[in-house]
Amino acid sequence: MTRLNPVQVIAVTGGKGGVGKSNVAVNTAVSMAQKGRRVLVFDGDLGLANIDILLGLTAKHTIADVLDGICSLRDVLVEGPAGIKIIPASSGTAKLANMGAVEHAGIVHAFSEVGDDFDTLIVDTAAGISHNVTSFVQAAQEVVMVVCDEPTSVTDAYALIKLLNRDARLDRFHVLANMVRTPNEGRNLYNKLVSVTERFLDVSLQYIGSVPQDEAVRRSVQRQKPVVQAYPDSKAAEAYRQVADRMMMLPIPNGPRGHMEFFVERLVGAVG
Repeated sequence: MTRLNPVQVIAVTGGKGGVGKSNVAVNTAVSMAQKGRRVLVFDGDLGLANIDILLGLTAKHTIADVLDGICSLRDVLVEGPAGIKIIPASSGTAKLANMGAVEHAGIVHAFSEVGDDFDTLIVDTAAGISHNVTSFVQAAQEVVMVVCDEPTSVTDAYALIKLLNRDARLDRFHVLANMVRTPNEGRNLYNKLVSVTERFLDVSLQYIGSVPQDEAVRRSVQRQKPVVQAYPDSKAAEAYRQVADRMMMLPIPNGPRGHMEFFVERLVGAVG
C-alpha cells in the first residue's frame, strides 16, 4: 500500500530535568492542533509519566498491551486538549529492547495503522542522557533542545548533543530557551551553547525561540491544563504559539523515510 501522508517527527529533549520539556511538548502540540495540525504526542519518559499528569488524563492501556496483543495502538491513544492524541508512557515500553522479529513487525505495523491519521508526532523524552533518551531522539527527524538559565542545563544539553553527534551522527539541533527573564537572556543561553559546540563539535544549532518565566504556567500546571488554553493571553502562551509556528515551518520529509513506520523502525533499531 502506498503511504500518502508523511509525518513530521519532533523530539523535545534537554539533557537534564526541570527545564520544562513536557510543558514545551504539550503546549506546542496544542498550539499546532489549534491551527489545524493533527498531532500525536508520545510520552517517552518511561520512568516518570508526565503528560497524563500535566493534563489530568487517565490511560486505560499502554504500549505494553499492544506488544502483548491485548489491544491495538488506537485503543492506547488518549484524547487531550484541542483534539491532540497521546500515547501514554509505560515501563512496558522497555520490551522494545527484547523484541523478536514477530513483535518488531507487530509494533511497526501498529504505528503504520495510525500513520495516516497524523501530520506531526512530538516525542517528549525523559531527562538525562540515558540510552532510552538517545534512542527516541535519534529516531526523530527534528530535535528541539530545551535549556534554561542554570549552569547544569547548558552543560547537560552540550553533553547530550556531543553524545548524539558521536554515536548517532546527528548534526542539527534546534535550541529553545525556557523560563527566561528577558528575550536577551534566551539569546545569550543559545550563544553560550553555540560557543562551546563550535569549538569542539561539528554540529549546527538553530535558535527556535524562547518562553518567558510566567506565573501563568505554574497556575496552568496546577489546573492540569496547557497554558495556551488556560491563559491564552499570557506571555508564555504567546511565546509557545510562536515556537509552534516555527516548528510547523520545519521541513516535512517526502518519500518512505517520512512515514510513521520509519520512525518506529529507527527507534527499534536504536533501542536494540
